[in-house]
Amino acid sequence: MEMLDVKQVTKVYGQGSAGVKALDNISFKVEKGEFIALMGHSGSGKSTLLNVIGGLDRLSSGEILLDGQRLDNLDESQLVDIRRKKISYVFQQYHLLPSLTALENVLLPLTFRNNGIHHDRAMELLEKMGLGKRATHRPSQLSGGEQQRVAIARALVNDPLLTLADEPTGNMDQKTGNEILALFDKLNEEGRTIIMVTHNPEAARRAQKIIVLRDGQIIDLVNN
Repeated sequence: MEMLDVKQVTKVYGQGSAGVKALDNISFKVEKGEFIALMGHSGSGKSTLLNVIGGLDRLSSGEILLDGQRLDNLDESQLVDIRRKKISYVFQQYHLLPSLTALENVLLPLTFRNNGIHHDRAMELLEKMGLGKRATHRPSQLSGGEQQRVAIARALVNDPLLTLADEPTGNMDQKTGNEILALFDKLNEEGRTIIMVTHNPEAARRAQKIIVLRDGQIIDLVNN
């Protein structure tokens, strides 16, 4: 079942002859439960594409449909609502609040709906990430891999339709990175739909489909 439809998306930074075309007529579809890797050299448009899909950046032209709903013509408050309910992010930098515990960081997306049920779900996710005994630890007391596991748990606490990951293992050694990628494998096996930006060919091969970008255009699409 089709979940995401990216139609002729163009993103230009600046105006007139000085404008830089970061994305140039990009089109592709993502089925429910697919694991997609976005690859390309720095400046190819990978992170820009992830940001326009997630509503963090506006298109210059084109359409993006998630679960049949157009995102590109929503106002900011509507986009915030979509990001809260349907889209989650995992970043290279973990973006955990240092003053909060691991559990409190996972609960952040549910701040305005927090109750015992949400507390139980957050704990369940931490346990799934192997961090049940670290729930009361603050980020400074956790390793980089553990912090990223907290960030992944936070990304899943709202049960999103789509998870976007931007170089989620970029700051890690190979062993820790492989452990995080194994978590993404498991999440995808459970039916999660994931789009991941990566420079690492080995990481990309874990995905069912690799989209290769150059100068804002898709130059190759590989089915694994």
